[in-house]
Amino acid sequence: MPNYAPDHRWVYGGDRSYEEQVAEADGARLEGWDFSWLSGRVVSEELSWHYPSLARRAIDAATALLDVDTGGGEMLASLAPLPSAIATEPYPPNVPVARARLEPLGVEVRYGDASALPLSDGDVDLVLNRHGAFDAAEVARVLRPGGMFLTQQVGSRNDLEFNQGLGVSAAGDDAGAHTRDAMVAALRSEGLVVDRAEEEFPACRFLDVGAVVFQLRAVPWQVPGFDVDAFDRQLRAIDAHIRADGGFTVHNHRFLVQARKP
Repeated sequence: MPNYAPDHRWVYGGDRSYEEQVAEADGARLEGWDFSWLSGRVVSEELSWHYPSLARRAIDAATALLDVDTGGGEMLASLAPLPSAIATEPYPPNVPVARARLEPLGVEVRYGDASALPLSDGDVDLVLNRHGAFDAAEVARVLRPGGMFLTQQVGSRNDLEFNQGLGVSAAGDDAGAHTRDAMVAALRSEGLVVDRAEEEFPACRFLDVGAVVFQLRAVPWQVPGFDVDAFDRQLRAIDAHIRADGGFTVHNHRFLVQARKP
């Protein structure tokens, strides 16, 4: 999700009814990792690092790169110009979206899962992964000696206020499983050297109930089985909270790891 200046104190569309806001968000088109629909509806604290700048610096030193779980290719395209590049994506509807965006930039888009990357051993000297699935053994396998891995991840304690507000448990049996420390341990177990590892929990404030609905549709693993009718009572309570308080605040869980293959 993009970041916006955290000094707003207004409700987007606050004069519109609950039904109007929810219907608009429930009917909004979802494509790739495009969260532009939320522009002006969400305010978020900034992370202390800036992944695009770090990725751009890494790309400048690379000759062959892989972008794992590229979504619709939005982030990778923003980092052009690129060296020889491959992008992988496991969600079939995203693959043609990514190809349309990335192939004109010279990027080959391959259907493939992070646990079985469709590359040969040592194919690339840079692996990028922003909010994608992760497999330490596969990262180590496809990297050349001296190659770099750079990732920004969404941790397993992400936006748990949504789950609390809707009265459902977070997905998975262990809400603390995907963390900076767990990733660092996994990378080191595959022989990679970790040069940087940071973890933060920035506040993110949703300014109308439509923004909440869109977010939960866009990231369906946050609340599996999310449906506006099934959660009508809870969503109305969130709407009332937003109208009284000016927003509904959740806390993102983000961590950054940079590693290299000796």
